[in-house]
Amino acid sequence: MKSAYELAMERLSRQAPAQKLSTAQKERIAELDSIYQAKIAQKDLAMQADVARFVASGDAEKAAEARATFASERQTLEAEREARKERIRSEDGR
Repeated sequence: MKSAYELAMERLSRQAPAQKLSTAQKERIAELDSIYQAKIAQKDLAMQADVARFVASGDAEKAAEARATFASERQTLEAEREARKERIRSEDGR
């Protein structure tokens, strides 16, 4: 007798079968992840420096703005990364 988890996984694989990626595609996706992680880390460090400077000067409003800007930029970078990864996945193993 199969567990509910096993039945759910079978149903899921029938609805959206797992996509097989070539080694080159996997490498390109890993490289993209690395590049975007570095971009996000760089922006995070800059934001932390800005926030520290604003907090030291007593400007909590600007510190909050810097955090909000970083969150927006991070979301944009993550969406861009996922879009690029999806393009790689949709290629025919080139």
